[in-house]
Amino acid sequence: MKHTVITGHYGSGKTNIAVNLALEEAKKTDKKVFLIDADIVNPYFRSADNEDILTEAGIELIAPMSANTNLDIPAMPATVMKVFNTDCKVFWDVGGDDAGAVVLGRYAEDIIKQGYEMLYIVNFYRPMTSNEDEMVSLLYDIEAASHLKATALVNNSNLGDETVKNTILETEEKMKRLSELTALPIKFTSANEKKASALPGCKPIKMVTKKLW
Repeated sequence: MKHTVITGHYGSGKTNIAVNLALEEAKKTDKKVFLIDADIVNPYFRSADNEDILTEAGIELIAPMSANTNLDIPAMPATVMKVFNTDCKVFWDVGGDDAGAVVLGRYAEDIIKQGYEMLYIVNFYRPMTSNEDEMVSLLYDIEAASHLKATALVNNSNLGDETVKNTILETEEKMKRLSELTALPIKFTSANEKKASALPGCKPIKMVTKKLW
């Protein structure tokens, strides 16, 4: 598959996951890797903030015209179209919820033709997504807005620096139920690389997104 689309609720850790997956891919492939910052909604946590890290790894960042500015121009640049005409691997960091997923609708047909996976990032410790039913409702809204179907779940439940082993373990049953309700597999459970060693089976994730405090 050519495209990996990262979606989820605001603050679920989408951007951090997207950047980590792109960096991981760049280390193991000879193909060009793109990271598309498709977040035209949230100005705080976005892939464009990691441009230096991405450039150093040979990853080309494509971001909205308003990224890293104080402008509010909800539009993607025309350069997005080049990823559909190049032999490459593409990661999409999509804005939170259905409002942020709307931008994908424009590209959905081409993404489907070239093959994709859409990962639904879950953090049960975020407001408005503390239970499985809320997660399912949000997922369906995202799918409707993006014209794409999720293919797998990622458990990124955490409390930031306050995360301990049980923080993640206590969400396992919720993830299993969410998987049953959505008929989607759990692709992986992620944890801060500093915590992952105490959690066998967890995918270590480097924290690259900035803090607001």
